[in-house]
Amino acid sequence: MPLQGNCDYAVLVWLASETSVKAAAVSTAIAVCFSAAAGLLVLRMLRRAEAGQSEISFRMAAQAAPAILWTARPDGSVDFISDSLYSYAGLTREDAEDWGWTRLLHPDDLAACRKCWERSLRTGEVYEIEYRLRRADGVHRWFLVKGNPVRDEQGEIIKWIGTCTDIEDQKHNQQILEQQIRERTEELASANTRLQEEMLERDYARRQLDEQNEKMLRDLTERSQRATLLAKMGELMQSCMTKDEVFAAALGFAPKIFPASRDAVVLLNGRRDLAEVAGSWHECQLPETVFEPQRCWALRTGHPHLVVAGDTTAPCAHAAGVEHTYLCIPILAQGEAIGILHFQATDEAPTLADSELSFKTTFAGQVGLSVANIRLREALRTQSIKDPLTGLYNRRYLEEMLEREIRRAVRAEQPLGLLMLDLDHFKKFNDTYGHEAGDAVLRESGVFLAKSIRAEDIVCRFGGEEFVIILPTANLSAASGRAERIRSRVREMTVLHQGQSLGMITVSVGVAALPEHGTSPKELLEAADAALYRAKRDGRDRVVAAEVQQAEATVNAARAAAG
Repeated sequence: MPLQGNCDYAVLVWLASETSVKAAAVSTAIAVCFSAAAGLLVLRMLRRAEAGQSEISFRMAAQAAPAILWTARPDGSVDFISDSLYSYAGLTREDAEDWGWTRLLHPDDLAACRKCWERSLRTGEVYEIEYRLRRADGVHRWFLVKGNPVRDEQGEIIKWIGTCTDIEDQKHNQQILEQQIRERTEELASANTRLQEEMLERDYARRQLDEQNEKMLRDLTERSQRATLLAKMGELMQSCMTKDEVFAAALGFAPKIFPASRDAVVLLNGRRDLAEVAGSWHECQLPETVFEPQRCWALRTGHPHLVVAGDTTAPCAHAAGVEHTYLCIPILAQGEAIGILHFQATDEAPTLADSELSFKTTFAGQVGLSVANIRLREALRTQSIKDPLTGLYNRRYLEEMLEREIRRAVRAEQPLGLLMLDLDHFKKFNDTYGHEAGDAVLRESGVFLAKSIRAEDIVCRFGGEEFVIILPTANLSAASGRAERIRSRVREMTVLHQGQSLGMITVSVGVAALPEHGTSPKELLEAADAALYRAKRDGRDRVVAAEVQQAEATVNAARAAAG
């Protein structure tokens, strides 16, 4: 069984040479310095020494030892060092004995070496330390130094014996290992730091993504609600009958669709020479509530006009003094600007986002489309009830209005007059001057008749050169008087065609009245037509009243039926 450590070996060879050491001292040394196996080997060698079977020389054994062996007196002074130290350090035995060997110590290790040795001398504890010794070439190498006390039977230290083992390679390997451990530890720490940073970054990115998703969801929900309101507004506007209804609906929905801006609706007047604020919300501030259209770029160009706060490139004159960003969007109906939507940013929302532009233009488009639809309906109705040549109401409208006015007159027990006029010798104008001249006569006659009636009267072109005038509240006598005044004034009318007068124009007029000549459109028209026929037969240019054909009982029955 091998010995454990160089120090065990040193004590072994010393004890083997000192056969005079008592058994008690050997037992003490064994108990203090050796393992059980080493102690057994020492005892065997001692028995051999006592029997004279073997001569072991300590010094020879020390020179053959793989480590530097040394012994010291109880006071700590070194009395023996194996020759391997001298060959290592280049010293003589005289230079190294006692305390001379300390000259080999690295200056940084001397104090620790002395302190540790003094403590072992004072306490009797095993001496163990690592320090550097200078080699003959001046290079320092690390050594592990161990020293064990040897005691006599009374327990007194009689000797110190120890080893000095070169551990430079182990130390270097240990340093490499420690460096690798440090590097690995640093790598692990760095990796852990990076992992923590990555986790923090991922947590931050996840929070950012969650916030973005929440904001996106809020924005989508808000946009969906606003789109729903916009759709409801458009549906409502499709049922509006007048422009006033359209603008009232727009002013009602606008604050709900655009809650984050200050806005106003500005409309052009009928002459299109002034724009006026029709309504505003969220405390929109416009310096001018009435202004000329050319003071707004949107009305000039027909396109949306954005002015960023502080930009003096092309501000709208009507918004002079507005400090926030603002946007003017024209309201177009059939390609014609009828007003603008004016939007102002606020301190809470200092910009007008591009995503909002679609809502705003759609809003303006809904308003413009609704107005265009109303205009179209009015135009279609006008076309259906107006004569395109004279601008007077046509026969279809006459039939509707005559029936309504008769019901009204019967309910109110009021009279109603009806005039049927025919231009005398109208064919002569066409034959002599051409159809264009005839059209000119009809147009001028229509203009004249429209100017000759009261606001409540209704004049229509009945067909060809015939006209009919409904006179509410006019009895037969008043209707005849009105007919006579019209007839006489027509004679004074001058119609020019291509710079040439077409001569004097005359009319024949048949007069009928409710209740004398009936209580239905057919009866009154037939009565007036018959009177007109007699006027033309009697020489034209005259007024003839229809003959009374209606009995009073018939009139009373009609009134009862009308309610």
